[in-house]
Amino acid sequence: TQQLMLTAPGMNFAPVQQAYGGYPQFGGAAHDFIFCTYARDMAFQQEYFSIPPITRAYTTTCVITTIAVQLEFINAYQLYFNPELVFKRFQLWRLITNFCYFGPFGFNFFFNILFTYRYCRHLEEGSFRGRAADFLFMFLFGGTLMILMALFVNIVFLGSALTIMLVYVWSRRNPFVRMNFFGLLNFNAPYLPWVLFAFSLLLGNSVIVDLMGIAVGHAYYFLEDIFPREQGGFKLLKTPRFLHWLFDDNTNRDEPEAMPNAEVPFGAGGFVWQ
Repeated sequence: TQQLMLTAPGMNFAPVQQAYGGYPQFGGAAHDFIFCTYARDMAFQQEYFSIPPITRAYTTTCVITTIAVQLEFINAYQLYFNPELVFKRFQLWRLITNFCYFGPFGFNFFFNILFTYRYCRHLEEGSFRGRAADFLFMFLFGGTLMILMALFVNIVFLGSALTIMLVYVWSRRNPFVRMNFFGLLNFNAPYLPWVLFAFSLLLGNSVIVDLMGIAVGHAYYFLEDIFPREQGGFKLLKTPRFLHWLFDDNTNRDEPEAMPNAEVPFGAGGFVWQ
């Protein structure tokens, strides 16, 4: 057991050696417990930091925000989007926090955070690979449009709409991926946002959020992927240079933009897609 632990691939036990002046010399059960715990912690750390940075930052913020509300460190009333509080009392944090709260722990929270994580990661590791600045700019573009739309509809938390936008953009860039929803429906990826729309309708949820996400997702997809390729078209959405300077590696700044691809690295949405 000891040899297996010490030669586990990717595991660095140097901190343990430094702490004990070598590998600790004590009984089998305690020895196995310490190294199993260390190996598990290292595996979790490696898995966490293998998540692309924007996906990791956004999903972590959503989870921490929900935990903070659940433990009553903060109140949901401090997070929701309220135009009067934002523009008259300058509570500008609400422009961001309303995207980071999916409600209390429950089915709705886990459903949204799972889809957010999966499709955010699909995009960042797929068509936005090596283009963190462009990916962040998509968030800023989508969030800005949703804020403007929220001025005219009674929606105070926009995180679910942002999730649907991510799903929509991914689905349009992967049109030939076959999907299976809860073992009931088989369809191609571009129908996924509409399947989620129908699912929300069946659950009695507000479909305005889904329609907002679909509309904003289509606006981005059209302006980024369709219009520039049309005759006489040109690129309207240009990522500001300071975002490239902050988020992109020097080696990636002068490379041509990656084209959308149809490869899916793992089961999207937490289900077994076929």
